[in-house]
Amino acid sequence: MLNRRRFITLIPVAAIGILGATSAQAQEKLSETDPTGQALGYKEDATKVDVKKFAAYKAGNNCAGCALYSGKAGAVNGPCSAFGGKLVTAKGWCSAYAKKA
Repeated sequence: MLNRRRFITLIPVAAIGILGATSAQAQEKLSETDPTGQALGYKEDATKVDVKKFAAYKAGNNCAGCALYSGKAGAVNGPCSAFGGKLVTAKGWCSAYAKKA
């Protein structure tokens, strides 16, 4: 039987489990074959973007310079809000690119 004291002791354990699951998901690396990645034309290397297909791409644009990218400066990869916090490469690009202010 679940009494009040037992319930209160389970709250921190449940919170840690939920936070751990969220952190694990946020650390998942996005692949170019991911359905959302494909829909947005994600490339791990911006120099390999098909400029005929994605006319908005300009040389020098990459995830590190995008407002949706929240990786640390100089990091190899970081989370991107366009992909639910999945990790993208700093030198990558997708059609959701929005230049940082």
